[in-house]
Amino acid sequence: MHTVMGLINLEHEHDFSNQLTGSRCGAAIPFGGRYRLIDFTLSNMAKSNINEVAIFTRSKYRSLLDHLGSGADWDLDRRQGGLFILPPDWNDPHDISQGDLKHFHNNQDYFERSSAEYVLVSGSQFITNTVYHDFFQHHLDTNADVTLLTTTYDELLPEHKQCMKACVDEDGTVYSVKQDSTCKHIFSGVYLIRKSLLLELVEECIANYKNHFFLDGVIANSDRLNIQAYNYQGDSSIINSVESYYRQNMALLDRQSYKQLFEKNNPVLTKVGNQAPTKYSESSIVNRSIVATGCVIDGQVENSVLFRGVHVSEGAVIKDSIIMQRCVIEPGAYLENVIIDKDVTITKDQVLKGAKEHPFIIAKREKV
Repeated sequence: MHTVMGLINLEHEHDFSNQLTGSRCGAAIPFGGRYRLIDFTLSNMAKSNINEVAIFTRSKYRSLLDHLGSGADWDLDRRQGGLFILPPDWNDPHDISQGDLKHFHNNQDYFERSSAEYVLVSGSQFITNTVYHDFFQHHLDTNADVTLLTTTYDELLPEHKQCMKACVDEDGTVYSVKQDSTCKHIFSGVYLIRKSLLLELVEECIANYKNHFFLDGVIANSDRLNIQAYNYQGDSSIINSVESYYRQNMALLDRQSYKQLFEKNNPVLTKVGNQAPTKYSESSIVNRSIVATGCVIDGQVENSVLFRGVHVSEGAVIKDSIIMQRCVIEPGAYLENVIIDKDVTITKDQVLKGAKEHPFIIAKREKV
């Protein structure tokens, strides 16, 4: 897929938690003990031999920049191609573009310089571990102008209601995309389009004062474009709310679910850490949990996800919770159904308890 460039468009991804996204964009939220949400999209592209990836960022992207670095952890630190982070740079005083079309307009030279023929566009909220070779081949075989990656779920969860649905004919042609519970094909946010067509549609949208490339440029022209759907059947999830974030982290505690997402022969790539192995003392009790490296466990951890460098003191109890990097849980503290962001200290004998449907959240660097 060397003829394909990747684009991760974060412009229209709304923050879904004041506490978790107060100082970071949603794509940079930690997940699964050692990853960030954007790792899955980047890994899928890198493993599909997409060697040129751009990211449209809008705001609160310092944490994202720190995580991505030069792109070396995804083999994207290259002389030709590589990782391009394109923050907002509205440098044209005569620019009338709006929404994500401003990104396309102000980075038009970036797309024109690329030798890629196609653009694979994605967000960061569709979580799966795959490669896009079959998806690309389906696009070629159907002679499509645009191909949407859709998926179906046995049970519709609250996060799926927020997703756009693709209404598809029997031959796989998409005739509409909307929020309609009668359409069973959930649009993942991933689609493939020829670069020349993308630039043509961008120009049309800007000239007509539009602000959303996919809706106004692609879907609004479904009557003249051949838009096809590719139904992805692998394991996947959507994370677009605190509840879905908590639920999908807890789902990883099931061994089979964990293996499906983190296949041994198809690893998800992320920023490499150099912490020492986790230390478990004689007083520690750990059951059905994910514990990353660099932790010190002297207390009890049950049904929880602990990120790197967490210290659980003797007498502390953590149940059904997500504890992010470098948190300190002091003696006697009791935590249940909570999400604690980075560098938080929970002081001695504190009791924090949320509900599985509405976990209690502590923002980063707090002392409670």
